[in-house]
Amino acid sequence: MAIFNLGSVNIDHFYMLPHFPEPGETLSATGHKLGLGGKGMNQSVAAAKAGAEVFHIGAIGQSDTWVRKRIEGYGVNCKYLREVTEATGHAVIYVDPEGENMIVLDPGANVKQDSEFVVEAIDQAKASDTLLLQNETNLQPQAATFALVKGMRVIYSAAPFSIRAVKELIPDVSMLVMNSVEASQLCTEMGVALEQIPAPQVMVTLGSQGAMWRSNETGEVIEVTSPKVTPVDTTAAGDTYIGYVAAGLDLGMPIKAAMEWAVQAAALKVTRAGTADAIPSADEVKSFRAA
Repeated sequence: MAIFNLGSVNIDHFYMLPHFPEPGETLSATGHKLGLGGKGMNQSVAAAKAGAEVFHIGAIGQSDTWVRKRIEGYGVNCKYLREVTEATGHAVIYVDPEGENMIVLDPGANVKQDSEFVVEAIDQAKASDTLLLQNETNLQPQAATFALVKGMRVIYSAAPFSIRAVKELIPDVSMLVMNSVEASQLCTEMGVALEQIPAPQVMVTLGSQGAMWRSNETGEVIEVTSPKVTPVDTTAAGDTYIGYVAAGLDLGMPIKAAMEWAVQAAALKVTRAGTADAIPSADEVKSFRAA
């Protein structure tokens, strides 16, 4: 089986700050680092590092050939990564001493996906494969519809949150994934309780508290707790979790085992600064669980 991910690719600029700036305040950073990220890219890297076969569907700027090489170095197949005239998406990420972050995105090439190219890429998948989606590209509804027709598992991260995007995608989603804030926003916008969300499965990540999963078809609920760690940088923790869950399911794990594996990976990630570069491998997660 394999994972196909229609996802963003961002060049990340990290600025370590003594505190988040107030309106009108100018701050000197205590450090700066360049990395590779984007919700889609982070999820692809996490799934690949977990041991899944991953095909990333996306777009980058023509001048950023190093980005492709870096992604391939993580073990992600880039045969469906197009090069376009638009600049590669980028993010400015502020990190405070407690590891919390603030992020500003410029989508760039991420919203220049080509419908024919995306459909042709997904058409190479098998019915047993998984499609990952987030809200940092265009063409997610078309991709979800086509994947569901093929019989694929469609896992959709409703982030950055957009009620319009969720309403467009939810009819073709196998599993809807949100953090607790996004779940609250969605329930408020739709006027429903969590168990009334019209998706077969709903997963809510709870940060340091772990995660929960619910089957809205059977009413089954699974909750997992996260190990306690001292956070350095929480950026990409949720993406690490989702990538590991997708990989676990792709590798044949039951949902609870995949979730337990994923919370360990996410906990280890937050002890490291960075995004895709800092996502742990399956061997590192195994050692972390044994420690």
